Amino acid sequence: MCGIVGYIGPKEAYPIIIKGLKRLEYRGYDSAGIALSNGDLRLYKKAGRVSDLEASVKGLDVKGTIGIGHTRWATHGEPNKVNAHPHYSQNRTLAMIHNGIIENYASLREEMQVRGHNFLSETDSEVLIHLIEDVQQSESVDLVEAVRIALNQVIGAYAIVILAKGDNDTLIAARKGSPLVIGIGEDEHFIASDATPLIEYTKNVVYLNDEEIAIIPRNGDMRIITIADQEKTPYIQELEMNLTAIEKGGYDHFMLKEIFEQPLSIRDSMRGRLRMAQETIALGGISEYEDKMAAAKRIIMVACGTSWHAALVGEYLFEDIARIPVEVEYGSEFRYRNPIINEDDVVIAISQSGETADTLAAIRMAKSKGATIIGICNVVGSSIARETDAGSYTHAGPEIGVASTKAFTAQVAVLTLMALRLAKKRGTIERTRFHHLLYELEQIPFKVEKTLDVNEKVMEIAKHFVNTRNFLYLGRGYNFPIALEGALKLKEISYIHAEGYPAAEMKHGPIALIDENMPVVVVATNKGTYEKTVSNIEEIRARKGIIIAIVTKGDTEVKRLADYIIEIPETEEMLVPLLASIPLQLLAYHIAVDRGCAVDMPRNLAKSVTVE
Repeated sequence: MCGIVGYIGPKEAYPIIIKGLKRLEYRGYDSAGIALSNGDLRLYKKAGRVSDLEASVKGLDVKGTIGIGHTRWATHGEPNKVNAHPHYSQNRTLAMIHNGIIENYASLREEMQVRGHNFLSETDSEVLIHLIEDVQQSESVDLVEAVRIALNQVIGAYAIVILAKGDNDTLIAARKGSPLVIGIGEDEHFIASDATPLIEYTKNVVYLNDEEIAIIPRNGDMRIITIADQEKTPYIQELEMNLTAIEKGGYDHFMLKEIFEQPLSIRDSMRGRLRMAQETIALGGISEYEDKMAAAKRIIMVACGTSWHAALVGEYLFEDIARIPVEVEYGSEFRYRNPIINEDDVVIAISQSGETADTLAAIRMAKSKGATIIGICNVVGSSIARETDAGSYTHAGPEIGVASTKAFTAQVAVLTLMALRLAKKRGTIERTRFHHLLYELEQIPFKVEKTLDVNEKVMEIAKHFVNTRNFLYLGRGYNFPIALEGALKLKEISYIHAEGYPAAEMKHGPIALIDENMPVVVVATNKGTYEKTVSNIEEIRARKGIIIAIVTKGDTEVKRLADYIIEIPETEEMLVPLLASIPLQLLAYHIAVDRGCAVDMPRNLAKSVTVE
């Protein structure tokens, strides 16, 4: 979950690393640090943001053409200067940055303390670099071999980069369970935990695979070996993203930019797949597995957080039009409850980053039991993309804001395409109905543009709830997952307690909370169970609750009852989530801004959850 940056080449390393850390700050921002070498080995660390680190090193020696940097999301030990990365080895001959968790660190720490090692921090990471130096000295081997031997002794996940005192010509990197990408420039190399710090320098990258070690020289070609000591040939790929995609582009926050990018991101998720002229849907990434998916007696969707809410929408879609039973599982719970998985099951794993540790663990377990694994993710070359049998990229583009917005709607769009494709293949949808839904889906990006026109109105509504402590979100059918997602967005970035419920469940407990101080957001579009949702609004009104309603444009019934109305365009019921989620994203955003919260980097959260 932390951010990793490294550089070796002819340029000064410090400016490159600092800029890279700022680009990666959405991955972790409890503390930051940097190690540089120019004959000696210097570490600078600071609790807080990268800007705090930058201010603290003014006037200090930051020269050197080789270095490593890190932004931390705390796992072991509180966020402070001592626990910040990089960490020294016992004799300060090595410095290391680490993303992941070393699960057996406690026993390793005890063993090394017996051998005279003194640890300064509470982290598992410091234990690993001590172990590497200990192996190097006790076994009388070079650093690469010491890294290989040490990594065979650890249990857990890691992405590490090591800088050695007295060696200005080599960086060593390794990965298992946490992403690491190496950029190849002109006589220079860049290292990062994702590609965003690299794209202004090079388009050519190598994604390390699990249990691989990269030996990255100042001059010459990079080598890759495995921890089993097998030589590997680096596979160079070309990055598809561009620099403008990771800049704010005039918006105050990445989150607002990404909300307003949704007409484009949804269109991109369907580009080349939704073919109106041929009245068909083509999903090349899963074409070889379509028959198996269509014949499946059960589809299991595994995901975490916002992606889990997208999976819930997917459940409604697949069961409604493709008539395939679907179970939606939290990746973090699925693997631990000894689930029954059969060889004819299909598991769909959904993740923005493609690196979500719990989701990865779940699909590995399902794969070991013979299930077919389909991935839906946003990041090309990510672990889920590599470990699934087939899948579809969402093509949402880089999402920098920690609270997911455009990635969510892109996931829902791809799930909609999959459901329609399988419905056509299974013969569970009439031709005229299929064609009508294709047309309506094609119109969604234009309707999202219209929906974004509510921004000014939502901004005004938000001002009334700056000091509110609790919210309820309600929805029925397709709108229930959107209520959950709306509540999550508010919690994530404004730190207001919010809960989402199926509207009918309000009577089974949450109604006790409703009074004149309780705002209730109700997704009450004019489809499906509209009349029953209106009845729920009447119940809230009778108890003096404050009603904020998302309604279909032209609605008069709910308008009579609600305190605040936000209108979205008319569309098919199954497509409403793609529109109704937009004003809820905006509501969370504007309340958070008015409360003075760090919208793009909310406390305690990180973008890519690569620890379990």
